[in-house]
Amino acid sequence: MFERFTRDARSAVTGAVTAAQEAGAASVTEEHLLLALMDLGALDPLGVDRGAIASDLAAARRRGGMSKADEEALAGLGIDLTEIVARVEETHGEGALAAPARRRRGLGASVRSALGRAEPEGRAGGYRPHFASGSKQVLEQSLRIALGRHDRHIGALHLLLALVSRPGTVAEVLADHGVTYGTAERGLAA
Repeated sequence: MFERFTRDARSAVTGAVTAAQEAGAASVTEEHLLLALMDLGALDPLGVDRGAIASDLAAARRRGGMSKADEEALAGLGIDLTEIVARVEETHGEGALAAPARRRRGLGASVRSALGRAEPEGRAGGYRPHFASGSKQVLEQSLRIALGRHDRHIGALHLLLALVSRPGTVAEVLADHGVTYGTAERGLAA
């Protein structure tokens, strides 16, 4: 499948891995794919505010990744998500639900560190996050979208269309900023 990816799509995937590593995340998520697409300027023709989208993604992370639909469903059961987040943060600190998983150091890294030795070339950071189920499904969906459009290659447009076509926080944040399947297709199609 990756042989079909254009240079910009490959850059988005590697950028997502980098974003996950920088965040200390255990896995590459749909959010990391979106952040990488924004860093590449793939959404710029749509006139979106990168800062506002990043801020909304951070707010969703702070809620533990709950979407507005999740929040409304819980409210229907009499559960106030805002109060739960406030109580968790009161006990565990601000952003406790958004905290990335701690990186585990291997025995070799611990021994090298204790001896004051540097990591071997190309192994700084000591880990490579795996792709979460949702981000794998986005990559698969991008292939289906490309095939459905009779495109020979998978580009940034296909990745974005796959992100907005899947339910969840990323699609919700994009829709709040006017990025839907239709607007992305019209605004980015060459």
